[in-house]
Amino acid sequence: MPTILVVDDEPIVRNVVVRYLERDGYRTLEAGDGNEARRLLERDHPSLVVLDVMLPGVSGLELCRWIRSRSETPIVMLTALGEETDRIVGLELGADDYLTKPFSPRELAVRVRNLMRRASRPAAGDSHAVAFGDVVIDPAAREARKGGNPLTLTLKEFDLLLFLATNPRQVFSRDQLMDRVWGYQSALDTGTVTVHIRRLRKKIEDDASRPRHLETVFGAGYRFTP
Repeated sequence: MPTILVVDDEPIVRNVVVRYLERDGYRTLEAGDGNEARRLLERDHPSLVVLDVMLPGVSGLELCRWIRSRSETPIVMLTALGEETDRIVGLELGADDYLTKPFSPRELAVRVRNLMRRASRPAAGDSHAVAFGDVVIDPAAREARKGGNPLTLTLKEFDLLLFLATNPRQVFSRDQLMDRVWGYQSALDTGTVTVHIRRLRKKIEDDASRPRHLETVFGAGYRFTP
């Protein structure tokens, strides 16, 4: 049974989130601060983390960085309304998705379910490896290598890269990518796709400032060129 760690200093928020996740069949763990979360992460190795940005002591952003330095565990961040900087920084640090408080616990449960489903299977129906330049993507193993060296990709970085690489030369808007890769339509431009593209460029391009593969089509979206 997959285990979800819920990290939030508000007991009411934790209780509501836990109730919805357990109803979906997940085992849950709870932490009210970053130090307790670290202890549970090291002891139980949860399958996914729901992480509030505003925590006493160790902040959610610090904890996100700590998690990413050790694993690719999917992370859904919870941010306060209007705190766009926290959302962008969280995504830059490796969060896979986020919700803004106040949020619908039902929507959070859907996001978690979507991430868990994608993590447990190849990101595309075709299991054949995809190669371009010195990068090779193995959908079945959910691995990517550059120059023979493994790339450290988060769940959504891998999904986004594979989706674009298996649809070469097609232009996709941010909304289309949110729908096809994240599994839902965003009501407004959250910066999620933009940040993930930027992170991928740093990992797969020889020069991230002059990308050859992950191209921006101004006013339209993004295109992958092999």
